Amino acid sequence: MIYLAADHRGFRLKEILKRFLSEELHLPLVDVGAHEQDLYDDYVDFAESALDVMAKDPANHKGIFICGSGHGMDMVANKYKGIRAALGFNADVARQSREHENTNVLVLPSDWLNEDEAKKIVKVWLESEFSGVDRHIRRVDKISAVEEENFK
Repeated sequence: MIYLAADHRGFRLKEILKRFLSEELHLPLVDVGAHEQDLYDDYVDFAESALDVMAKDPANHKGIFICGSGHGMDMVANKYKGIRAALGFNADVARQSREHENTNVLVLPSDWLNEDEAKKIVKVWLESEFSGVDRHIRRVDKISAVEEENFK
C-alpha cells in the first residue's frame, strides 16, 4: 500500500500525484491528508497518520510525503523504527535511495518541484528496487542496529 501525506504547502502536489498514482499507474493508495487547504495545519500530523500504520509493517508499505521543503516530513518519518525516508529532489537521488538504502518513504519538496518533475521522481522511485548488493545490505543492517539501540 502507498500512503500519501501532505501539509498545506504540499496539498496541491499531493492531489496531482494522487490522480497520477491511481489513474495512470493504477496503484492502491491511502490519502491520509491534508484533505483541504488549511494554512494552519502541521506536516507532523499527516506524517504521523501514515507512519503509525506503516511502522507496523514497514516492509510492505511505502509512503510519499510532501511538504514545502521536504525537511519536516523527512525528519518526522525518520523518527519511526523501520522507516527509511529520503528527500527526493530529483529522479537520480530517488532511485539511489531505493537501490542503496531500501527507502520506504519518499519525501518531496513541493516548493522546488513542478508537476512533471514530481511525477518522474515518484515513478522512478516506485520502479526502483533494492540492489541487494552486500555493501548495501551491510549498511541497511547497520541502520537497523542503530534503530534497535536508540528506539528502545
